[in-house]
Amino acid sequence: MSDKNFTLDIVTPTRIVYTGKISSISAPGICGGFQVLFNHAALLSQVGIGEMKLTNQDNDEVHFATSGGFFEVNNNKVIFLSETAEPKNEIDLKRAKESLKRANKRINEKVGIDIARAHSAFQRAKNRIQVATK
Repeated sequence: MSDKNFTLDIVTPTRIVYTGKISSISAPGICGGFQVLFNHAALLSQVGIGEMKLTNQDNDEVHFATSGGFFEVNNNKVIFLSETAEPKNEIDLKRAKESLKRANKRINEKVGIDIARAHSAFQRAKNRIQVATK
């Protein structure tokens, strides 16, 4: 166990997805990806759809598919508040592929739907598939 670990909480509206000590975390910021290490400066950032990767205190990499949210770093404590954050091992690949097909169908129909919402659903499903198949 390293003395360069800090705490992380990943919280969604329905549950605490992760809580524990980590040595690093990478997140998909909306202005570009970023990484946080021990003693990082205070930070508040918006996170987009993408993969979040952390290295836990046992030096294992853990991957998450996230749909965006807010990321705060302060005094070696990170809090990530997200609508969804799914650990790689919890992603239902079949369901993600079905979601991708539905979103693609909606985008191609272009009638009576919210195109921006359909594109967002497409990106979320695509991200879940990419994280799950790593």
